[in-house]
Amino acid sequence: TKKMGENAKVAVRNLRRDINEHAKKKEKNGEITEDDLKKALDKIQKSTDDHIKNIDAIIAKKDKDIMEV
Repeated sequence: TKKMGENAKVAVRNLRRDINEHAKKKEKNGEITEDDLKKALDKIQKSTDDHIKNIDAIIAKKDKDIMEV
């Protein structure tokens, strides 16, 4: 389960990287302001952190369930 959890976290981080790059391109192209970019990057990071916490909680519960069997 730990390997699955790590794989899920890597996937979330890869999505964060892709979305950050997209937002930075929009700012570079003048589609959004620098302030909008900063807000977007902060939201993206918070969402990433929330998803990582959820993954950790799920893995911890699964590990506990396995140990009880």
